[in-house]
Amino acid sequence: MFLKPLRKKLVAWWGPWLAYWIIKGLARTMRFEEIHPEIPRRVWENGIPAIGAFWHGRLFMMPVVYKGKTLSFLVSPHRDGQVVGKALIRFGFRPILGSSTRKGSSGFKQMVKAHGSDIAITPDGPRGPRHQVQVGVIELARLTGRAILPLTFSASKKKIFNTWDRFLLPYPFSKGVFIWGEPIEVDQNGDRTHLEEKRILLERRLNELTEEADHYFEPLTPSLSPKGRGEGAHFDS
Repeated sequence: MFLKPLRKKLVAWWGPWLAYWIIKGLARTMRFEEIHPEIPRRVWENGIPAIGAFWHGRLFMMPVVYKGKTLSFLVSPHRDGQVVGKALIRFGFRPILGSSTRKGSSGFKQMVKAHGSDIAITPDGPRGPRHQVQVGVIELARLTGRAILPLTFSASKKKIFNTWDRFLLPYPFSKGVFIWGEPIEVDQNGDRTHLEEKRILLERRLNELTEEADHYFEPLTPSLSPKGRGEGAHFDS
C-alpha cells in the first residue's frame, strides 16, 4: 500500500540525476559519428532557430548531439516527462512541459514564443502511435516560420525495450551515429492539404533515416560504398 507512493517519490528525487549520469557515462565510453552535420549548420548560420524532430524511442542520447546549443525541449507534463525535463536542465537545456498536439495548450504557446533557441520535439510522443507524426509539429513550423530538421540516432550495439516507442539504449563502448535529414519548410499560408503533405514527408523522412541508422554499422555490401552512406564527422563526447 505504501510502496507505490514511495517508489514515485524515489523516481522523482533520483530519476533525473540517474538519467543524467547514465547519459554522461555512456557518452564517455562511446565513439560517435554525425552524418550530414552541414545540414543543421547551414540552417543555424542563417541565424534562424530550427525545430529538431526525432522519434520518441531515439531521444535518450540527443543531449550529446545538441551539446553546447541553446535548446528548448518539449516533454510530457506527466511524471516521466518531468523526470526527463529535470535531467535536461542539468545539460543546460530548457524543458517545456506540455503538448505539441493541441494548439491551445500551454506547451504549444511556449514553443511558439521560444525565441533565440532551437526546439526539440518527438512528433510521435508522448504516447504514440509509434513512428507516426502528429500534426502539431507541422503547425508549429507554420506559425513560427522555422524549418524542421529531421534527426535520428542508433548504435552498433543496443538494447531495444519492449515499450510502445521501442526505446533504444546503447551499450557501453558501442559506436553511435546521428543522421540529419534535409530541412522541411512549411508555408505559413499553407492549407490543410499542404500541412498534411508536409506531415507525411516528415514521417517518411524520419522512418528512412532511422532505418539507415539501424543498418549503418552493418558490413558494407558491394552495392553500398562508404560514399553512399554520406559524409560525416567523428566526435567524442
